[in-house]
Amino acid sequence: MTATMPASGPTTDTSTRQTAPTSDASFSSDGSAVDRNLGWRQNLVFGIQHVLMMYVGCVSVPLTIGAALGLDQATVAMLVNADLLVAGFITLIQSLGAGRFAGARMPVVGGAAFAQVATMISIGNTYGLPAIWGCMLAGGVIGLALAWPFSKLLKYFPPLVTGAVLLVLGISLIGVPGGLILGDEGTDSYARPLYIGIAAIVVAFGLSALARGMVAKASLLIAAVAGVLLCWPAGLLNFSGVGDEPLFAMVTPFHFGSPEFPVVGVISMTVVMMFLFSETIASVGALSEITGKKLSGGDVARTLSGDALSGVLGGIFNGFYDTVFTQNVGAIKTTRVHSRYVTATSGLILLLMGFMPVTGAVIAALPDPVVGGVSIMLFTSIASVGVSTLRKADLGDTINSLILSAAVAVGLLSEFSGDIWSKFPDWAQTLLSDGVVLAALAAFFLNLLFNHTRIAEKARASRHESQPEETPLFL
Repeated sequence: MTATMPASGPTTDTSTRQTAPTSDASFSSDGSAVDRNLGWRQNLVFGIQHVLMMYVGCVSVPLTIGAALGLDQATVAMLVNADLLVAGFITLIQSLGAGRFAGARMPVVGGAAFAQVATMISIGNTYGLPAIWGCMLAGGVIGLALAWPFSKLLKYFPPLVTGAVLLVLGISLIGVPGGLILGDEGTDSYARPLYIGIAAIVVAFGLSALARGMVAKASLLIAAVAGVLLCWPAGLLNFSGVGDEPLFAMVTPFHFGSPEFPVVGVISMTVVMMFLFSETIASVGALSEITGKKLSGGDVARTLSGDALSGVLGGIFNGFYDTVFTQNVGAIKTTRVHSRYVTATSGLILLLMGFMPVTGAVIAALPDPVVGGVSIMLFTSIASVGVSTLRKADLGDTINSLILSAAVAVGLLSEFSGDIWSKFPDWAQTLLSDGVVLAALAAFFLNLLFNHTRIAEKARASRHESQPEETPLFL
């Protein structure tokens, strides 16, 4: 999709001093600024800013998964580098496009999605590490096949469905960083680092709520630094392995051996990919509003293909599913820098970091309480986004309220009653123990049944209610 460039450059009012961090060339209300190259200096400055905003959130996924699966520091460092490598490549694809195959050609920054964490941990505990990335690879391939058909089904993913899943996702993930903050139960260190995690949470929350500008946007990074400074006198820092890493190196494909493809695991990761599709569509829809650039159905499908491609690359290089990072969408609205060449520069920076093992080693050396304190704010913010999304659904309608209640109940049942499926076969336990997948399936099919069939009319007629109009969340 090619934008029409203006015949002449924008006019500048020399009588008004510009105080915003952008120029006329970087902003437009008709979408034309998306395709403007601002030059390497501005691209680099704003590109670095985008990386700083997404970095902590992006690397929190491999750090959390590594800690939950008991991986050693060197392996976690490798996962961080693979994460950055795939994120950089996908950011480039989404920003610049890859022909008619993939890419939004919008100012998109991709990063590891939190929605996959619980599913990957469940697959790893049941089938082992090769199965995690085998299922991711299979989910990516299936995602590529379903990207174009999925873009035609957006009406079946209203705020009621996506909001319910986000709410369950945010709540279900809280236990993982909580465990990192407390430490290993039964050991002398159990609960001793608690104050460090609390300090990180307080700093992150306080700066997000009270600060302004870049300080507020960098609150998680500042919280991590504060936690590290607290760990220093406590003797919890160990960077001994950093010096052993080479400056540049390639990420090894299939690091954990030949991939494995348990059917239940593949289904679970495919469901996660479908959910990420709906999340991505919501994000690029917001970008379309912010930049003024209208997106066609083909643009949406190519964006989803970019998400699916991250699964293929992640499965090969031990990375992760990537999605459009919402904090970067917010940054584009705040800074009013709409150029996709800025985010392409961010992609190049992430690629470079992915080829530097020392980067992953430094991040992997962060103490668990610090990672837990920062991550818990990230994960609970997902639940907050879910609540905000649900505000767009008519929960005053009895049927919608029951759909939400059922989806949340089914999704959280596995999280709070871990042994409920213990008598089921192993393959069923893997699928049923993932509360996020259960919530997604329950919300989708209940919404389909009670809002898109004649059953909906009969159910509401018995209550003398009329079916509410859905507020469109997607394009």
